[in-house]
Amino acid sequence: MARIIHLFREPDRFVAGTVGQPGDRVFYLQASEEGRTVSVSLEKQQVAVLAERLGALLEEVQRRFGAEVPAATPGENVDNQPLEVPLDEEFRVGTMGLGWDAESHAVVIELLAVTEEEVDESVVLDDTEEGPDAVRVFLTPVLARAFAQRAERVVAAGRKPCPLCNGPLDADGHICPRQNGYRRNAVADADEADE
Repeated sequence: MARIIHLFREPDRFVAGTVGQPGDRVFYLQASEEGRTVSVSLEKQQVAVLAERLGALLEEVQRRFGAEVPAATPGENVDNQPLEVPLDEEFRVGTMGLGWDAESHAVVIELLAVTEEEVDESVVLDDTEEGPDAVRVFLTPVLARAFAQRAERVVAAGRKPCPLCNGPLDADGHICPRQNGYRRNAVADADEADE
């Protein structure tokens, strides 16, 4: 069966978002263009890595190609709206690709479906007939910055970290490894040193 590539050359919207409560959230990327919307699910860490790499790519594009890249998202491009519903997952993301299209002066993000076989790198950002289904989105540098900053906010909006172990705090309790057993403090250590 031939692969399906969902192409968004001038998306009206491309955002990261979640469904569920902190600690039990499902992460999505959602692209919309001319009334067509495609949603794919992925791991929280994938969203964080995509945002981080996108920021690095924008810096490189600005340095090498002189592209105008805003340091922050202009106010009119900030998108704090929820994901569009109904939320129908097209596929779960396995491999991600990121690049710069010098011809259209756009960042290209490609999201490939999880497959049982190892993905050949040559299918990423390629129109080959064989390979996993994909979503390919072209973003201006301004929209790429807006996507990255929203993605960072979405990732950070989860559970608060434990002040001792930095692990996520759950609403129904937290078993902290730093609280398990004897914990010394600086005053006790100083008293023992004087003996």
